[in-house]
Amino acid sequence: IERVIEIVDDGFDKKIVVVGHKSELVKKSISDKNVERSEIPEAQRSGIVFVEQIRQLGSGDAVKQAGKILKNFAGDLVVLSGDVPLLKKETVSKLLSVHKKEKAVATVLTCEVENPSHYGRVVRNLDGTVKAIVESKDASDEIKKIKEINSGIYVFSSKELFLALHKVKNNNSKGEYYLTDVMSILSRQNKKIIAYKVNDFREIMGINNRYELSLAENYIREKVLENLMHSGVTIVNPATVYIEETVEIEKDATIMPSTIIKGRTKIRSGCVLGPFSYIEDCTVGKNVEIRASFVYGAEIADDVKIGPYSHIRKETKIGRSARIGNFSEIKKSSIGENTKVSHLSYIGDSTLGKNINIGAGTITCNYDGKNKHKTEIGDDTFVGSNTNLIAPVKIGRGVLIAAG
Repeated sequence: IERVIEIVDDGFDKKIVVVGHKSELVKKSISDKNVERSEIPEAQRSGIVFVEQIRQLGSGDAVKQAGKILKNFAGDLVVLSGDVPLLKKETVSKLLSVHKKEKAVATVLTCEVENPSHYGRVVRNLDGTVKAIVESKDASDEIKKIKEINSGIYVFSSKELFLALHKVKNNNSKGEYYLTDVMSILSRQNKKIIAYKVNDFREIMGINNRYELSLAENYIREKVLENLMHSGVTIVNPATVYIEETVEIEKDATIMPSTIIKGRTKIRSGCVLGPFSYIEDCTVGKNVEIRASFVYGAEIADDVKIGPYSHIRKETKIGRSARIGNFSEIKKSSIGENTKVSHLSYIGDSTLGKNINIGAGTITCNYDGKNKHKTEIGDDTFVGSNTNLIAPVKIGRGVLIAAG
């Protein structure tokens, strides 16, 4: 539904979301996302109005709930389905422009498919206008042969819609009030109803189960990868790579197989990420290598090498040309330029200066059982293997700590 709301971000006077089952969760999700995505004060945002459908009595009843908000509205009303996330803004714009050009009272978005399955069929008059939309469960064998299906996406003359809605009955196999019955009512009144056909079925695909959700997500993932590769990013074996839409990657970066990149991650040119890496909400500088590692919420400067098998946690900053090696974990720490944490070490709540060598098996013991404490290590210090730094502790510049 967040994707559906994004479709109508611009150019609409009002957005009404009809909610029913677990409505509080839906409302909270939508509200939280709008707060995250917008720095505009709440009072100035293009508002979303929530309308409750207490009993789920069908699509016609759902739209009817918005009637009291729209009783003085005489313009065009676009009806979208909350479970159709791949619809394009351009398609909605085209649907609206065709509706206005043809001076129709109702326009339905349709598509032709080889296997119409459970979708409602669009029945046309001889002149090509729409006569009716028949739900699959109520369709005769003859009507089921029709391959043009209803998307559940419409433009209506608002006043005509609500007049017709009051005449809709629930004498069907599901005992529901179908929004599609409005078409038959308007047709019998000789009102002009037209269809605008979209070519790509995926645009109107509804999500009814987790399998269909995976199909939609896979389609989006493929588009993201395609756009990145066209922009100059090398993706080795795209079938194994997952990159979210929110990720920004400069050209001449290379993404190796089995790599996942998520959230508000920004990646500069020359990076080689993966194989087998997970990167989320990170800023990654130029010419960085991250191999077989997990990295979250970190700032990584140019020419850094991470992995294999490193774990970089939130609020970590890694300076230029630093090296974080195998089986090392960095948590909420600052690692200075050209500093090396190469093997089997834990650095937590720490500030490390420049040109430091951390020997294998070094642990910053930051937790005393109640509170976290900080460790500071100055520039040009050498920490020998198997050293426990029991925080709070501060080590100066140029220090040498022997092994153990």
